[in-house]
Amino acid sequence: MDIVCKIEALFERRGATLYSGEHLARREAVTALAHALQCAQLAEWAHADNTLVAAALLHDLGQLLDGAAEDALRNDHHELRALTFLSGGGFGPAVLEPISLHVQAKRYLVATDESYGESLSLASRHSLALQGGPMNAEERLLFLAQPHASRALQLRRWDDLAKHPGKRTPPLAYYLDLLDAVLRDSQQVKRVAVA
Repeated sequence: MDIVCKIEALFERRGATLYSGEHLARREAVTALAHALQCAQLAEWAHADNTLVAAALLHDLGQLLDGAAEDALRNDHHELRALTFLSGGGFGPAVLEPISLHVQAKRYLVATDESYGESLSLASRHSLALQGGPMNAEERLLFLAQPHASRALQLRRWDDLAKHPGKRTPPLAYYLDLLDAVLRDSQQVKRVAVA
């Protein structure tokens, strides 16, 4: 089974799960699939390239990897679990690095923009505490030195906005086609680089 089929299977099996913290009051009102689709749509509306749209769709995929369909989503180190899963499928750094950095981007934004922290949902505030809280000055410098930090910051903003119950988006199949195109483009670049 290729990586796009595996991604589709994950969304079919666990995509209806709601985001939640330890307490029901921290629960987000959108499912994992709705959140992913909204985030990808926001990236498209911002005229992001296909690799960043793919990252927006896949940024929380690590939360879907473990557990039964009815189990709660796991927030701890989900960005690293996603990388392990996706890196073997042919996605390059333009997709993988924003995913890798999107949790750090939240920590950076909370440390540098007071209004950003105030705008976070209860579930996002809860996960922020688990993820290390606001970055200190040294962590901020290290984050900004990452080649894909600006793309991760864009992704983070869309991530926070993609939480509207019932919002209309293109279907998953539309974005799966986009993933196929990203992978084809990646393979062409690799062939040209070898030739």
